[in-house]
Amino acid sequence: MSRMIKIRVPATSANLGPGFDCLGLALDVWNEVTFEAADQLKYHAIGEGAEKLNKGNRNLLTKAFTHVYKLCGRELVGVRISARNEILMSSGLGSSAAAIVAGLLGANEMLGNPLGAKQLLEIATGMEGHPDNVAPALMGGLVVSITNHDGVLYRRHELPNWTIVIVKPLVEWLTKTARAVLPRSVSRADSIFNIGRAVLVTDALRNGDLDLLQAAMDDRIHQPYRLKHISGGMAAYKTAKQFGATALSGAGPSIIAFVPPENAERAKAGIAAVFEERGIETKSLITKPSKLGGHRV
Repeated sequence: MSRMIKIRVPATSANLGPGFDCLGLALDVWNEVTFEAADQLKYHAIGEGAEKLNKGNRNLLTKAFTHVYKLCGRELVGVRISARNEILMSSGLGSSAAAIVAGLLGANEMLGNPLGAKQLLEIATGMEGHPDNVAPALMGGLVVSITNHDGVLYRRHELPNWTIVIVKPLVEWLTKTARAVLPRSVSRADSIFNIGRAVLVTDALRNGDLDLLQAAMDDRIHQPYRLKHISGGMAAYKTAKQFGATALSGAGPSIIAFVPPENAERAKAGIAAVFEERGIETKSLITKPSKLGGHRV
């Protein structure tokens, strides 16, 4: 490779209330990764998570990168990987999905793009375990996805220019913890509750219908169990609902709220205040959906 390859991958928010493990939305928040020829594999990050990621060269991004070479039967070349990260880590905003997608796209570009979009999605899903974050990270927009015997089945939708507020409390919240607090089974009533609302939430997001989104964005499968284990989580969630349609972003601990543009700053401050009153620092942002997924710049 004689020239630099630069890849951008968006943050994502999955679940979106009732769409547990099925809905995912790309956000206008980006990690930017460059790949340049070097004498060996080298990795360095700046921005979010840099202190943790720079402890070595082995992470999800480099694993994805090397995985493509192995799948294509190609010898791994030396490469210098430099990441500039804006996506908050351990936040429910798809940082792991973004790392996987960046590594796959970077390697695929270096090899002359032998893998198509469907293949990349299948590989990313295999690495992540489910497609709800990697699908919008790859394709942008709102993606409804499932897995079946044929692989990943999905539909992608363009969205209007929603105003989105995200507040992350700076608490330890591991993915394994977020999964461990979920019940092993749910009732028929709770399943029916979520199924209908997931359909309505998808329709509301596609059509820019905030009233419908507020009415339908409730959940009985994961949010009640997770919010009570996140310090200040339930109170912040209830406060956020006063400003717009609200959910736990992904597995948490971030709160995501779809709000009228004129309410965005007040919503951000109000949600953050709930955590800060409990002595919990926060990181907050105002963003919008991204029509673009991971791509070369």
